[in-house]
Amino acid sequence: MSLIKFVFSSMYMMGLAGLTFNRKHLLSALLCLEGIMLTLFLALSLWTLQFNSMNFAALPLLLLAFSACEASAGLALLVATTRTHGSDRLLTLNLLQC
Repeated sequence: MSLIKFVFSSMYMMGLAGLTFNRKHLLSALLCLEGIMLTLFLALSLWTLQFNSMNFAALPLLLLAFSACEASAGLALLVATTRTHGSDRLLTLNLLQC
């Protein structure tokens, strides 16, 4: 395994581990998701540059656009839950509560 593949796979696994084990606050979960999306964006960009193919040149930009939309929706949910529940702790969120 080359060094670049090892670095990207370890970055992805660290983001995934942070998402699974660090689920106390909504903001930390959103930051782990952004780290995963950044890793995927960098890997896809380097993959496109490595093959010198213009067929896949728009894929990193499309992934970046979806990542920005995901981040804005996540921050909107964070603000809404903080206003309604008073905190961003995931344990205080209850779907049965009005």
